[in-house]
Amino acid sequence: IRVFRNDKVTIADIHDLRPDHIIISPGPCTPLEAGISNDVVGEFHRGVPILGVCLGHQCIAHAFGAEIVRAERIMHGKTSAVHHDGQHVYRGLANPFTATRYHSLAIAEGTIPDEFEVTSRTEIGELMGIRHKEFPLEGVQFHPESFLTTEGPKLLENFLSDVE
Repeated sequence: IRVFRNDKVTIADIHDLRPDHIIISPGPCTPLEAGISNDVVGEFHRGVPILGVCLGHQCIAHAFGAEIVRAERIMHGKTSAVHHDGQHVYRGLANPFTATRYHSLAIAEGTIPDEFEVTSRTEIGELMGIRHKEFPLEGVQFHPESFLTTEGPKLLENFLSDVE
């Protein structure tokens, strides 16, 4: 596993690494200030499985033309029950499960391109996950790496195992 800041690595550097998976991790600000994260989505989504977490999730949507807006509820260090479709990264996970959220922005749901499907929501319907219908590209608004996300380790294991 190699970790790079989104402003301290180039697309060429990533090509040289020949990654078999990419995680675009959380961070401050918006996709417009996310270094090369949007370019990584555009360059690698056809062949390398990509998981976007929080800002990474927003970058995936933004790279395909969706709008990122202020969330109706600001969630910093709060948990929600996440209901999901049981597929791909969600295979074998409790449904719902508790997930930790740290965000004030969200994908404007009406702007999500048709090539994506919604994969998870909170108990009150807030968008928590998207997946590309053709390519190995998935995003989650919550934080699977947080110790309060009960199914986080299994979700990440599923991603790294290419569970279908």
